[in-house]
Amino acid sequence: MKIIHSADIHLGSKIEAKLPKDKADIRKSEVRQAFNKMVSYAALHDIKVVMISGDLFDSVAPLKKDKDYFYSVVRNNPDIDFIYLRGNHDSSECYSENIPENLKTFSDEWTTYTYGHVSISGIELTENNCKNAGYRLNLPSDTINIVMLHGQHDKLPINNLKNADYVALGHLHTFAEIESNIRGKCVYSGCLEGRGFDEAGTKGFVVVDTDKISYKFIPNSIRVIENFTIDVSKARDSYEAYKIIKNEINTDSRNLCRIEIFGEIIFDGEYLASDIEEYLSDDYFFVYVKDETTQKSDFEQLAKENSLKGEFVRTVLASGQYTQKQKERIISVGIKAFRGQGVLR
Repeated sequence: MKIIHSADIHLGSKIEAKLPKDKADIRKSEVRQAFNKMVSYAALHDIKVVMISGDLFDSVAPLKKDKDYFYSVVRNNPDIDFIYLRGNHDSSECYSENIPENLKTFSDEWTTYTYGHVSISGIELTENNCKNAGYRLNLPSDTINIVMLHGQHDKLPINNLKNADYVALGHLHTFAEIESNIRGKCVYSGCLEGRGFDEAGTKGFVVVDTDKISYKFIPNSIRVIENFTIDVSKARDSYEAYKIIKNEINTDSRNLCRIEIFGEIIFDGEYLASDIEEYLSDDYFFVYVKDETTQKSDFEQLAKENSLKGEFVRTVLASGQYTQKQKERIISVGIKAFRGQGVLR
């Protein structure tokens, strides 16, 4: 028997990747597409159970259209059981009065669903039940035991579940296997679709094979978020910086890129970040550039200026508190601030 383990779908997410509204709207719809893509995979591969280990919705009060969408997917896939355990984002979600028969849910007490020789147990943890939850579940040693939980693994009662063959976790948005003393595996499936630059990399779900007691991560991203750190110190102008960056980026044009550039540059870099974003705008779905470059300047000449900037440079250069390298860095950052450039960007 094969079972899908998913989590952290976050239907209704506002999308936090600094996107303009038109592209944010596209990404919102792609969160739904990622969920539908996973369900289509289950139908194609004759997988009869899909586990959702928390945070199906992004809010404790999800929009009606997001709830209706989810219930429609469940209702229109009657051959698949959807086993849904609420997480911290959707902890107060109230189920529909017309809940589909193939949607199985949990509460703050242990609930178990049985499929032949396989049992799937879960509990929605609260402040009142989390301390003793692990002791209240008796997992027999002669069956295949899957346990669903949502939360930070070091705060979950995992090590009390000695006879668990697979613990299906939700909360962390990156696929990972966690060390434990249970007899099987303890796994975070990660989210289905990255929503911000802190959720970079390929996302997906896990297929658990209960006959072999094994699992496999299945990539499912509609788009991938990629982070790059690139040295542009050899560039003589913004276009050359762009060519250096373009040569080092290795990702599909559908993806989103966050690019941090660094190095000492010899040209005026006041608009370097926005220039690079413009040059790359047609090459990828979205590009965000964080400028950490420093500008090689004639500080002695700047110090001669009869201006607030000149006074700032003179003060830094005269300070005995910093090394020469630190002074150059401070002045470079200060010059960006005087220009109104996004120093903290």
